[in-house]
Amino acid sequence: MKKSSLFASASVLGLGILLNVLGASHADAAANCIKGDRKAPYTLGWANIYSVPTWMKQTQGTIEAEVEQLKKEGLVDKLVVTDAQGDSNVQIQQIQSMIDANVDAIILIAGSSTAPARVLADACAKGIAIINFDSLVDTNDVTAKVNTDSHQWGEQATKFMIDALGGKGKIIILNGPAGVSVSDDRRAGGNDLLKANPDIQILAETNTAYNVAPAQEAVTSLLFANPEIDGILSFGGALSAGAVLALDKQGREQVPITGENARQFLELWKEKGLKSWATMQPNWLGAFAAYTAVQALEGKDVPAFVKVPLPIIDNSNIDEYLARAKDFPADGYIYSPYDRELFAKLLAQK
Repeated sequence: MKKSSLFASASVLGLGILLNVLGASHADAAANCIKGDRKAPYTLGWANIYSVPTWMKQTQGTIEAEVEQLKKEGLVDKLVVTDAQGDSNVQIQQIQSMIDANVDAIILIAGSSTAPARVLADACAKGIAIINFDSLVDTNDVTAKVNTDSHQWGEQATKFMIDALGGKGKIIILNGPAGVSVSDDRRAGGNDLLKANPDIQILAETNTAYNVAPAQEAVTSLLFANPEIDGILSFGGALSAGAVLALDKQGREQVPITGENARQFLELWKEKGLKSWATMQPNWLGAFAAYTAVQALEGKDVPAFVKVPLPIIDNSNIDEYLARAKDFPADGYIYSPYDRELFAKLLAQK
């Protein structure tokens, strides 16, 4: 289902949920950082670490769509967007500017798990709702953290690879940027399984941005250095697409590969009959973060951590994803449908 129709179909339900929350007393605000002294319509800040990857662009699109819905409901006045262009220090400065401007909420994908701690503590102390998703911070001076289980992501991908190779083979590992928690956590998720299976030999591993071109370049270099590769343990969809293209260009046989819901990777998977497994970091985590921020500001007891289940993509359901490919950019991610009912259920988890 297209995002626009999802929002249209969910508008009545979502309005009902939010009207129920409107009845909550601001004095009874229960979520962390919330003082109960801020009134709708709210100003939301979106502190993006970088906007270049298509995943980020799609994610911002879901935030903007949710904000438009919240504006119609009289709950949000405007959305302030910053782009740190990959620089954690710049991101900290931009968050500080949001604090100085007295935004009501900050939606955050962190460029560093540790560096923003002081500025986030300042924001929290001032009663600003902080919803951190995808790449998480170590501090608890936030209202809520929203994420899939990146450690589980890595564990499941690694298990697929070990099973696909029968417990023995030579692999390369593709990671996202070093120092970004979601990338580091995915990689850490595979450690125990790899240690327990010493016949899986790691030839090399690399860190690249979550984009096809740098991944293809990195894998091409690894292919020249390693004439025999039995599998590619990839912890990102664009990384996987780049790897498949690199193998093709070098005339190398395709090997078992893990990945993500990147449209290009899923299409290559189907086209080439790959032996693959994938999961998804849903772009709508951005929309959910915006929704959660407003719920917290309206006095709802928002959980400190909201775990979003990981879907599995394999040969049994890849066609369901590809059937919706036309609704997404060619270099984008085919993410699962979402609506306000889903958001309410996620917030109700205990």
